[in-house]
Amino acid sequence: MSVQIWTFIFVFLSFSLYIGIAIWSRAGSTSEFYVAGSNVPPLANGMATAADWMSAASFISMAGLISFLGRDGTFYLMGWTGGYVLLALLLAPYLRKFGKFTVPDFIGDRYYSQSARLIAVFCAISISFVYVCGQMQGAGIVFSRFLEVDITTGVIIGMAIVFFYAVMGGMKGITYTQVAQYCVLIFAFMVPAIFISILMTGIPIPQLGFGAELTDAYGGGYLLDRLDGLSEALGFATYTEGQRSTQDVFFITAALMFGTAGLPHVIIRFFTVPNVRDARRSAGFALIFIAILYTTAPAVAAFARTNLINTVNNAEYSAMPEWFNKWETTNLIIFEDKNNDGRIQYVGDPERNELEVNRDIMVLANPEIAGLPNWVVALVAAGALAAALSTAAGLLLVISTAVAHDLLKRSFMPSISEKQELLYARCAIFVAVLIAGYVGINPPAYVAQVVAYAFGLAAASFFPAIVMGIFQKRMNKHGAIAGMVAGFSFTALYIIYFKTINPGADNPENWWLGISPEGIGTLGTIANFVVAFTVCKFTPEPPAEVQAIVEDIRLPGEVVAR
Repeated sequence: MSVQIWTFIFVFLSFSLYIGIAIWSRAGSTSEFYVAGSNVPPLANGMATAADWMSAASFISMAGLISFLGRDGTFYLMGWTGGYVLLALLLAPYLRKFGKFTVPDFIGDRYYSQSARLIAVFCAISISFVYVCGQMQGAGIVFSRFLEVDITTGVIIGMAIVFFYAVMGGMKGITYTQVAQYCVLIFAFMVPAIFISILMTGIPIPQLGFGAELTDAYGGGYLLDRLDGLSEALGFATYTEGQRSTQDVFFITAALMFGTAGLPHVIIRFFTVPNVRDARRSAGFALIFIAILYTTAPAVAAFARTNLINTVNNAEYSAMPEWFNKWETTNLIIFEDKNNDGRIQYVGDPERNELEVNRDIMVLANPEIAGLPNWVVALVAAGALAAALSTAAGLLLVISTAVAHDLLKRSFMPSISEKQELLYARCAIFVAVLIAGYVGINPPAYVAQVVAYAFGLAAASFFPAIVMGIFQKRMNKHGAIAGMVAGFSFTALYIIYFKTINPGADNPENWWLGISPEGIGTLGTIANFVVAFTVCKFTPEPPAEVQAIVEDIRLPGEVVAR
């Protein structure tokens, strides 16, 4: 069977499963809609957390960017993985003990301020919108290639599917859908990685194949040495060295770490388990599930880059395999025969280079480039969709809870009934899907880069407020509000300037202190801390009961929801 038929089969079966779960687990109360009734088992919550966190950026774009950036792309691995450890160990158990549904709920009550709650709502919605746009973009890329439709149609299909099961099941439906999606996405990521590792190195474990010698069919020698040699011969940067400054790599890594620890859609997952002990256990399970993909991604990146260079460089365009022509119709591969010789010159010199390859297609195209069976190619498509849509659903839920629970129920319309609150939450999801779909059709950058901006905004706004709220009982509402406004505003304006107002200036020569828009969230985080502590020093202490709460949540045992 063809790749398209296999894709239809896998997508139909997997989506039928997701929709069936959504119908089976339809939320009937706000508790089920927001936090799945707080009765999800730790193992299931660990799988759901891993699926929620490993978005299209992890599945589709991360390995693709590493395959082109080499050493420079590893900040995604270090930042996202390190950030999850930071979240699981430093923040999640204490937030769970505080007993609130959402991050704005925590900030509003901890800082005894409606203004703080509203600022947190604004930040949560903004961060989630930026993040979910990357997921819609990823879904559009997958649909455009494997269902052979344009990217706009692909995004619309993804919007419809995720809207249905997010609205039907809320967090309860999303959680059990994400358990199924994790199984699909990890199987889809590992199967081709194992196949290709065996083909290229004779070793079935990709993590070991990454540091092994290539088979004679691939020219022999160690994989990374071979890739360095190919890159240098064609004028590209050496794969294992990279071109970004160490300073920028550090700032991006830190921004991704702090951002992971401040992401509202990940934090809310720790409210879906019965107690603090289960929150810790689910965090441990999630880390194991996440590590399976993240330790495999560097090998997938190196395999894909090696295969691409060997396949396309100096090859006759008329003799290119079907996968090349299929991706070319999506405009994600562009060939321009500058010297009219009918051959593809894939080189580092932009004046002579004749091939442009979108980084986001590398994981999806890798099985085709390696000549794997059609069912494996289609399986990767189903896994990519599972990754994109699982995270999109979680983000849409954050937006809906921020609007219906934090903005309306807790702020402007406290008298609305539970039924009305659910209706407003579902309406918020509908509006959010439309906006996210539009930006997904008109993306500002590659999927992982778009997501990196969301992490930077989360780092500069939520991370300091949450850390200070847990560990600094002297921190008051004045300091927290000033810090969030300063950190978020600085980071957002920097990203907007270089990505929309003046994109032509987006290069190291013009960056402030040599820090890229992906890494500016670290400076935003520092600004947040500095402003918060400065303002706090000259303003009154928090009420005694608030300071007592801060003491309580760091003590062993459970704390009753307030």
